[in-house]
Amino acid sequence: MTTRVAIMGVIVEDPASVEALNELLHEYRDHIFGRMGVPYRERGVSVISVALDAPQDVTSALAGKVGALPGVSVKTLYSNVIAEERGRDA
Repeated sequence: MTTRVAIMGVIVEDPASVEALNELLHEYRDHIFGRMGVPYRERGVSVISVALDAPQDVTSALAGKVGALPGVSVKTLYSNVIAEERGRDA
């Protein structure tokens, strides 16, 4: 199966959704190789970037679940870097 490197931009406006968001990211942790969250307290939002190397359907599924959370917006940008999926133990 092929994987693509992608970055998911997430903006959280409803703090009540943070726990569910963290659970989703934990569920997909095998595909996430980087994550950075920045709270913007003056505006009452958090901005999170998530770097993934996953099959496109996995990335799309995660984005769909994240975007369905109340007060959470998400956009995904895919790179042209495509590779065969390696075993997670490699």
